Amino acid sequence: MQAHLATALATALACLFLSAAPVAAKEFVLVDSATSIRDQDRSISSKDLGVTSGQGFSISTRTLHGGKQEGVEVIEVDNGRMTFSVIPTRGMNVFRVQSGDVTLGWDSPVDEIVNPAFVNLDSRNGLGWLDGFNEMLVRCGFEWAGHPGMDDGKLLTLHGRAGNTPASKVVVVVDDEAPHRIHVRGRVDDKVFKFVDYEAWTDVSTEPGSSSLRISDTLTNRADYEREFQLIYHGNFGPPLLEEGSRFVAAVKQVTPFNDDAAKDLATWTTYRGPTKGFGEQVYNVVPYAKDDGSTTVMLRNRAADRGVAISYDVNALPYFSLWKNTDTLKEGYVTGLEPGTGFAYPRRIERRFGRVPKLAPGASRSFVLDYAILFDQQSVDATARDIAAIEGERKTTTVAKPEVASESE
Repeated sequence: MQAHLATALATALACLFLSAAPVAAKEFVLVDSATSIRDQDRSISSKDLGVTSGQGFSISTRTLHGGKQEGVEVIEVDNGRMTFSVIPTRGMNVFRVQSGDVTLGWDSPVDEIVNPAFVNLDSRNGLGWLDGFNEMLVRCGFEWAGHPGMDDGKLLTLHGRAGNTPASKVVVVVDDEAPHRIHVRGRVDDKVFKFVDYEAWTDVSTEPGSSSLRISDTLTNRADYEREFQLIYHGNFGPPLLEEGSRFVAAVKQVTPFNDDAAKDLATWTTYRGPTKGFGEQVYNVVPYAKDDGSTTVMLRNRAADRGVAISYDVNALPYFSLWKNTDTLKEGYVTGLEPGTGFAYPRRIERRFGRVPKLAPGASRSFVLDYAILFDQQSVDATARDIAAIEGERKTTTVAKPEVASESE
């Protein structure tokens, strides 16, 4: 019976994608809360779509079972050179990216992809977000982001709700025209009666045969009132890129330690220790330099400078950057976060004090585009370092020795 159903689904899928002529590519809806659509697990390839030129690729979906990952939906894309997983159940987060011997992501003690149904954001005084934290890329927002804290009598939990909100609509699109860019699109809503009505269309895409990933998101305020918003792109990297002697490279206008503990190691803030028991974490607040068009690039590279990841984005949209260093033991989570954002990771009431909580007018939208590129050799790492040096030019870095605030509880 199961075999018969699988054959029937495969036949229906083939008809869906191959009914039009000439066939190049299609759009298909996996989830739509408006019509209660939820597609069954499926797999589709470039061959099925009639795409015969260029690098072959495939897209598959599956549902996880067991433990706290029960019911989590995963979309896996293989572009012929690189694979990555998008998690619609967890706010369209990107779980892992793999190409050759380079992995973008990290090993968290949280080893299942946790269904948000098992995450209580209010637990541990607002740190419940950590119960499901293990992805390569998490969007923090949208009503608020940053560390937990009270604001106008309400507890705002760690990094907002977006990363634990299932997408209300999920669509996979393959462009008709070469190079047939593959898109995984999802709508993630942050809505609360009387407080906020945000709609975020997220887009995770890649070109077949490439070693880069693009995040292209649009946040829209659907309310009739102007609303505050915050957004941090929490990108997380462990071995093999992170090791003793790894380095963060960027064109930096200003760097400030997040707190007193980070201030102690300010002289070595761009370099990393090996796994260190009892290290805890350190954060540095960075204001980057950019080109005339507003674009900038940052890089994490390994000790040998022959592997790395580069992130390019527009500082007009994301003017601030947080470098999170969590070089604890491998078992506890050896990881660093490279985090472009609309502000830093202080609680919202503190960010508001410094003018780093933007607002959206009724019906207004903001767009955010980030490109993540894997660097496979010394030549590409060196070329990226030269590009970053060109952004900085003769401009100097201002190092602020003391944190902006004495403590997060201020």
